[in-house]
Amino acid sequence: MKIKKFLDFLPSNFRHEKSFFIQNNFTDFEKLSNLSDLDINEIQRKSSLCTLNNLKKIRAIAIFKKEIGISPPQAYLLLHCGISSIKSLSASTPYELERKIGRLERTLKVKSMSDTTFTLLKEWIKKASQIYKSI
Repeated sequence: MKIKKFLDFLPSNFRHEKSFFIQNNFTDFEKLSNLSDLDINEIQRKSSLCTLNNLKKIRAIAIFKKEIGISPPQAYLLLHCGISSIKSLSASTPYELERKIGRLERTLKVKSMSDTTFTLLKEWIKKASQIYKSI
């Protein structure tokens, strides 16, 4: 079984950003999570096909992975539910997240393949709260 790299989890609409990161040896989620806004603006200047929105999403997914241990598909699900930072995750409740995920699944008429249990949501929020308080 092939082990997937961090960037392999990104959907096809991230192909330009993925290509840029591979060409510039930014394949590790540690490096991606440490990108500043200036770095993102510089990437966008170097590669006009990379969008600001997608670059910020990749950074957010990498931060969720690094800081909380959320898998990339689960982090992408959180982004689609409007949770884009440690701060916004720490301010959420498990009930609210469960409702948002359920609404997204009903809207898309698809059951997400990520196993997001109520206990797991509580754990993510607890970790995010601890991290946010320590900042």
